[in-house]
Amino acid sequence: MSKQSNKARSLKMEELQDLLIDQFIDQIQSGEAAPAVLNAARQMLKDNNITASASVDSPLESLVNLLPFEDATDMVVGLDE
Repeated sequence: MSKQSNKARSLKMEELQDLLIDQFIDQIQSGEAAPAVLNAARQMLKDNNITASASVDSPLESLVNLLPFEDATDMVVGLDE
């Protein structure tokens, strides 16, 4: 495969990812995202090592506060005990 075709393929993959992200955003913002769409968006973020920290008064902090964790150690995934 030539370098040009690799570059063209890479550009197409970037464009496809951009379109997919735009669709995720549109569906989530509209409030009409099905659970499968939310899961696919979550998986895309995970696959691309996108993480977030919950800052004070952020939507993420509000979500964390709603989850049924008994204590702070329950909120950490992957702890070796």
